[in-house]
Amino acid sequence: MKALILAGGFGTRLRPLSCTRPKLLFPIGNKPLLDWTIEKLTKSGTQEVILAVNYMTEALIQHYTKQKQKTKISFCRDVPVSDKRTQYQHPLGTGGAVKNAEKLIGHKEPFFVLNGDILSNIDYAELIKNHKTSKGATATIALYQVEDPSRYGVVELTRDNRVTRFVEKPTKEKAPSNLINAGIYMFEPEIFDYIPNGKKVSIEREVFPKLAREGKLYSYKFEGLWTDIGKPEDYLKANRLWLGVEIKNNQIEKNVRMETRVKIRVPSTINKGTIIHEGSEIGPHVALGEHVIIGKRVHVENAIIFPKSVISDSTIIRGAVVGEAAMIGNGVKIGNKCLIGDHAMIHDGVTLAQGVTVCPFKEVNESVLTPNKCLM
Repeated sequence: MKALILAGGFGTRLRPLSCTRPKLLFPIGNKPLLDWTIEKLTKSGTQEVILAVNYMTEALIQHYTKQKQKTKISFCRDVPVSDKRTQYQHPLGTGGAVKNAEKLIGHKEPFFVLNGDILSNIDYAELIKNHKTSKGATATIALYQVEDPSRYGVVELTRDNRVTRFVEKPTKEKAPSNLINAGIYMFEPEIFDYIPNGKKVSIEREVFPKLAREGKLYSYKFEGLWTDIGKPEDYLKANRLWLGVEIKNNQIEKNVRMETRVKIRVPSTINKGTIIHEGSEIGPHVALGEHVIIGKRVHVENAIIFPKSVISDSTIIRGAVVGEAAMIGNGVKIGNKCLIGDHAMIHDGVTLAQGVTVCPFKEVNESVLTPNKCLM
């Protein structure tokens, strides 16, 4: 069994963190999102994972060249499509990326396709079983129920779970159901016949509606954990859900040093080499990366702190992400949905309002009380 993971996204809504790394390598519970996905696929019997890459390809190649894993990792570069009218080049889109990987995937057996920015504990073995028992299925879409389907692709089903209608990102009022496309598919090799060569193709908008009309598109409904990491609040939610569902307890690696009166609230994860000074409170739902230094009387809650960052005394961080090797001064307050870029420096006493983003290497000397401001 093979799996194609669409890993070419630019992560524009997660800037400035995605300026220095692909979002699929963003840590969830102190492990890259993509690592968790590959682990789950391996447990289902997947023998090869193909990464359809575009943005920051070399970072992904370097990461998986260094690591040892049971599953074979291959790479398929998303070759852009030229537009003769404008002389610009465009990415291939989701369908084009699948077609581009046709030779690597082959025509021998069904295969998985996954959006890389999805975090889920779906049972891939059950998806395989469901697909194989659906008569005449060229494709099976994993479906997940949400309150507001307007951000996603929504389906209408028959009693035998065949998809009759596929609507991409409808308004809430016009959505045919609350069952959304979870970005996890199983395809027969026949799918390649529906995607033209060398063109930008959206599998959701162009291929799925045609399969639905032909009665060849089926579904697999699942429950459990599912979220994407498209926006800062989604990324924090993914980390919070994963800690709560998959890890559950505190996970503290070796060589972590904690001084007196330190509280680690469940669930939190602390990576190796981290130092937490006296009187600090970490958690719940906090991930501290490798070699982070936490000062005295620091409070960190519902946050992700990337490796090698320094959080100085009496600082409060709630609902924020701090990038790698950032320096946070004494008495700093960082608000909900803030993103602090790699190597940024926040000086003593600064307060950052909700949604403020700080670019890599930026120094911030004064408080920013206007929400959602970007500091370049």
